[in-house]
Amino acid sequence: MSADPTQVLAFETDCHIFDGCGFPGPGLHSFLFEPLWGEPGTTSAYFNKPMLLALLGSIIIVGFFWAAFGKPKMVPGKLQMVAEAGYDFVRRGIVYETLGKKEGEKYVPFMVSLFFFVWILNVWSIIPVAQFPVTSIIAYPAILALMVYCVWMSVTFKRHGFVGGLKNLTGYDKSLGGVLPLIMVIEFFSNVLVRPFTHAVRLFANMFAGHTLLLLFTIASWYLLNGIGIAYAGVSFVMVIVMTAFELFIQAVQAYVFVLLACSFIQGALAEHH
Repeated sequence: MSADPTQVLAFETDCHIFDGCGFPGPGLHSFLFEPLWGEPGTTSAYFNKPMLLALLGSIIIVGFFWAAFGKPKMVPGKLQMVAEAGYDFVRRGIVYETLGKKEGEKYVPFMVSLFFFVWILNVWSIIPVAQFPVTSIIAYPAILALMVYCVWMSVTFKRHGFVGGLKNLTGYDKSLGGVLPLIMVIEFFSNVLVRPFTHAVRLFANMFAGHTLLLLFTIASWYLLNGIGIAYAGVSFVMVIVMTAFELFIQAVQAYVFVLLACSFIQGALAEHH
C-alpha cells in the first residue's frame, strides 16, 4: 500500500486479492490532502488541492461568461448560445418559478452565480486528474449556505422591519390561539438554525456519499485484478462507469436543489404575514 494514507488511490497500491492483504477501502483519509504549500495547524496559510479546484472553478465560470457576454451579438455564436441557455434555465426555471419575474429579477445574477459555482465544484469529481468534488468537504457548502442565509435574513428584516421580520421567522398567526407560543418557538428554531444547517448538509452529504461510492468501485476494480478475481473486477469496472454517469446527473441535480432552496427561503422572506 501507499506509504501516505492520505493519498490512497486505486492506481497507487500493489495490493490485490489473494495477495494476503486487506481491501484498501476508502474512508475519511480519502478526503484529506497534503498542502501544496504551507502547513495546516500553524499560523501560516496553506493551500491544498480542494482550494485549488475551487479557485480554478471560479476562474472557469467567470472566464466562460466573460467570453460569452463580453461582446454580445444580436445573432449569438455557439458560446453565447450555451451561456444564454444556462442563464435562462436558472432565471426562468428556478428564480421566476419561485419568486416571480417582478420580485425575482434582482436575485437572478446571485442565483446564476451560485448554481454554476456549485455545479462546477461538484463536477470536478469526474474530471480526470482532479477527480474530487470540492463540495464533499463541509466547509464549502457551509460557506455557500451562510451566504444564502445572510441574503435571506437581510431581505426578511428589510421587507418587514424588526418586529415584522421576527413574525415572519416565527410564523406568527394570532388565529392559532393557545398553541401560538409553541409554534413560534418551533418555527424560529427551524428557520434560524435548522434550515441553514440542512441546506449545507444536503449538498455535502450527497457529494460525500457519491465520491465514496466511486472510490469504492474504482479501488475494487484494481484490487480484484488477480486470478479468478479478474471476472469480478470487470463487474466492478462496469459499476464505475454506471456510477460516473449517475454522479454526472446527481451533480447537476444538487446544484439545482441548492439554488431552488435558496430561492424558496427568499420567497418566504418576501411573503406577508399577519
